[in-house]
Order: sequence, then C-alpha cells, then structure tokens
Amino acid sequence: MWLWRSVVGKLWLTILLLVSVVLTVLTILLLQYFEHFHTEQAENQLLNQATLIASLLENDEVEDVAMSLINTNFSDTYATKAILIVDEEQYWFTEDGIKQDLPISIFFEDRDLSLVLEERETIVTQGSFPLSGDGEEELDDIMIVGVPVDSSIGDTASLFMYQSLEVVERASSQTKNIIFLSAGIAIVLTTIFAFFLTSRITSPLRRMRKASLEVAKGNFDMKVPILTNDEIGLLGIAFNRMAKALNTNLNALNQEKEQLSRILSSMADGVITLDREGGVMVTNPPATEFISAWLYEQGYEVEESGSLPKELAELFDLVVKEEKEQMGEVDVQGRSWAILMTPLYDQNHVRGAVAVLRDMTEERLHDKLRKDFIANVSHELRTPISMLQGYSEAIIDGIASTEEEKTELAQIIYEESLRMGRLVNELLDLARMEAGHIQLNVESVNISEFCSRVFRKFQGVAKEHSIELIDQISSIDEEIYIDEDRIEQVLTNLIDNAIRYTSIDGSVTLRVETFHKGVKIDIEDTGSGIPEEDLPFVFERFYKADKARTRGRAGTGLGLAIVKNIVEAHYGKVSAHSKLNEGTTFSVFLPYKNERI
Repeated sequence: MWLWRSVVGKLWLTILLLVSVVLTVLTILLLQYFEHFHTEQAENQLLNQATLIASLLENDEVEDVAMSLINTNFSDTYATKAILIVDEEQYWFTEDGIKQDLPISIFFEDRDLSLVLEERETIVTQGSFPLSGDGEEELDDIMIVGVPVDSSIGDTASLFMYQSLEVVERASSQTKNIIFLSAGIAIVLTTIFAFFLTSRITSPLRRMRKASLEVAKGNFDMKVPILTNDEIGLLGIAFNRMAKALNTNLNALNQEKEQLSRILSSMADGVITLDREGGVMVTNPPATEFISAWLYEQGYEVEESGSLPKELAELFDLVVKEEKEQMGEVDVQGRSWAILMTPLYDQNHVRGAVAVLRDMTEERLHDKLRKDFIANVSHELRTPISMLQGYSEAIIDGIASTEEEKTELAQIIYEESLRMGRLVNELLDLARMEAGHIQLNVESVNISEFCSRVFRKFQGVAKEHSIELIDQISSIDEEIYIDEDRIEQVLTNLIDNAIRYTSIDGSVTLRVETFHKGVKIDIEDTGSGIPEEDLPFVFERFYKADKARTRGRAGTGLGLAIVKNIVEAHYGKVSAHSKLNEGTTFSVFLPYKNERI
C-alpha cells in the first residue's frame, strides 16, 4: 500500500488509528455511563415525586391538594402515571398518562409490588407487566416506584408511580447520537490536523531527500533551507554541515588521488596494485607496458589481462602466504625486470599487495658494457705491450747486433707507443663526450668549401691504394654553425674507414646536399660491406665487424663511437646503410643551427 511507503501516510494513519482507538473506548464508556445515568435519573425523579406526593397525602389538610396534584401534574409529555391504592376496592388513577391502565390485581399479586402494600417498603422496579387480567397483552418495559402512605385513608395505602422506559431510551438515543456525532467530528478534525501536521513535518524531510539525491549526484553545493529551530531544523543544519564536510573531504581525496596518480605516472618504475585474489587494480604506464609485453609474448590480446606472469603470480602467492615482503626477477621480451612485492593489510589481514617493477635491462647492459670495455681495453693494450716488452728484451739481450736492427726494433717500439697513446687519448675523448663534457667551438662555416678541403686531404692516400675519390659536393650558400675541428675529425674518420675497407680499383664518394633545414653528408664506398646483423652495433665502442678487413692498419674500434658522440653534440644524426659485397654508406645530418630536431 502506497501509504505505508510514505512518512506522511505512516504518521497520518498512526495518529488516526490512535485517536480512533481512544475515541472508540471513550464512546463505549460514555454510552455505558449515560445509559445508567438516564435510568438512575428517571428512578430518582419518580422516587422524589412519589415521596413528595406521599408526604402531602399524610396530611389531612393537604389530601385534596395531593389528589389534585396526582390528577393534574402528570401528562403524556413525561409518559408518567400515578395510582393511589388503599385496597383492591379503593384506588385512584391519574386522568392523563399512558393510554392503558395497569390492572389493580398485579399490585397485589406481583411479589415486588405487594411488598409496598403488605410490608410497607419503598420499591423501585422495572419490567413488562400485563395490561389485562388474563395476561394476554403486555405493556412495554416500564419503571415503577412504590412508596407507602401513612394516612387516614387506610393502613395499607400506597402510592405507585410508573412511566415507560421509552423516555429513558429516547434520552439515551439522543445522547448516543450526540456522542457519535462528536466522535465523527473528532475523527474528521483529527484526520485534517494529522494530515496538516505530517505534511508540515515531512515537507522539510522531502526537501532533505531531494538535497540528498543531489549530493549523491555530486552536487555538494545543494543546501536545505532552515525554517524552524526544532529537531527538523537541527537536522537540516546537520545535513548542510555534512554536505560541506563531504565536499571538503571529497576535494581533499580528489587532490590526493590526482597527486598519487601523477606520482605513479611520473615514476620510472612500474607499480601494480593487486587485490586479495591477485587481480590487477591499479597500474602506472611502465607497469602497463610490462603487462602488455608479457601478454604479447604469451600470444594474448592486450585486453585479455585477467592473469599475471607466472613468476609474478607465484611471488604474490608467497606474499599472501608468508605475509612479508618478497623479491624476484622476470624476463619479458628480452628485458629484465626486478620485482619487489609488499603485502597490503586490512587491519590484521592481507587484503592485497603492491608490486614495484624496475627495468634492470640498462643496468645489466651497463654491467656487460663495463665488462666488455675492460676486456676490450685489455685486449687492445695487450698486443702493443707484448710487442714493446718483446722488442725491448731483444735490444737488452743483444739479439739485435747491428745498428740497423736496433733502429728497426726501436721504430716498432715507437709506433706501438704511438698506438697506445692514440688509444688512451681516444678513450679519454670518448669518456668526456659521453659524460657531456665535450667543448664545441661553434662558428659559422661554409659547408661546401669545408668538405672540399677535407676531401682534398685524402687524394694522396687514395692514389696509394688505387682507389678513386668522387666529389659530389653541392654548392650551399647558407652558413652552418659547427665546430670545424670536431666535424673534420668525423669526416676524416669516415673517409679513412671507407678507403681502408674498399678494395683496389674501387671508389669512395663524398656527397653533400641540403636536407630538411640542414645538410646531409654521405660517405659511400664500394667495399665489402657490413653484415646485416652487425649494422646495429657499428657505433659501439671496440666493435669490429671483421678484423681481417683492416689490412694491417688495425684501428682501436673507438672511431665510430666518437663520430656518433660528436654528431649528436651538434644535435645531428648519423646512420649506416650497407649491403654485403656491395658497399657501405655512412650518412651524417647536421642542422643549420645547433638546436634539437
């Protein structure tokens, strides 16, 4: 029923039911009271009248007055009748009254009525009495009052007064009607008052409900108007304070959430938050990249993120079981990830875990490069040191007996010492460049003239090796800002490598042209080329694709690494393209201005 789903209906029906119960009980009590009250009033009235008349009849002087009173004082209005009885032969009835008279015999035959005549007692009785001597017809319920009369008219004289109970019932009926009318009016007024009262009470509650729905939608500026200072008004004040506090707390939570989100997004390490079942709840970009790489490696779609890597799942199970921090490592798509997983507690129980993933690939690569660097440096220095040691021992032991032999050995020692010096200098230069300590003396240069000058320096070397040098230098009028010495070092290294790795009757081409807000320099040779698998590593330190191709002029393996650092210091790019047995092309791009591209 809709009324029970409404506060107004509940309060209204409750008040109405309560008032109805009270009025019903009160009506029943009043009806019973007035029913006895009217009966008692009628009895008392008859008894008082009978007693008054009897006292008057006791006086001989007022006997005639009393008889006259009996005959004239009662009328149909009260439906009251009197009878004065001396004996069965002597009696007097009132002239007016009820239509039929009671037979005299019943006063002597009825046990209660005869008590007045015989025992001289005063009685009050009610009942149905016969209207005729044979008792075939009975009068409706009547009330009879009998009092003895001590008078000279007789020793057994008694006065009886009686009236129909219809008068009492009529009075009771009128009283009932008044009570029922009053109860009905009270019910109607109670209904109106209860509805008005509950409406006044629930109107602020409805406004609070509407405001609550707005607050639930996120509108915390919604306020309830305060119209009273009662409990509902205090509730409205508390609601407004609650909404304000919620708005403040929500803003604080949003700020904390945004701050946490930005912190997680800006972290270089991956962060994964797991729930009790091991489901992924929160991830940052590095962690998302890790999971995507693992899914790709397993052959899943990116959306199928319902599981974790086996190592990570095992680590999570161990964290939940032992309830303490665990560490592990996993390799995904060729990258090494170190994992630190810590349990999250909900009071006394583990509710999940947070895993921090650190990409250790660079560290592992650096460790490998460091080890390789030490091995390469040791390898590069071992040969000249062994030669220095061997030839110096030959001189000391007198193996070289002639001056020419001593001079030849000394020349070898000198060349190896120069080679060691170059290696050390190049290592120092490369270390400074990679540390960002390279110093560039940038100035405006005409790149066409600059490249032509460097190109001419290798004419003699090319003739010695029967290699043709081809000049394809375009005329570029726009000035470029570079460090001449450093760029000359780049070109020298690349052209020298091209000549050294090009066979007899081959060619080396220097091509210079404008390209995308800068200059592109290509050094192309027709040599043996570089294997495809070696191309990604040609710019690493000490890397040599084929040491047999140095033709006795072995380098240190640092030249291309230095070239790359010098070009990148000018905000340029260097790349290599090659096909085996067809030749190699090194391309250098330098912007007109020293700014990142």
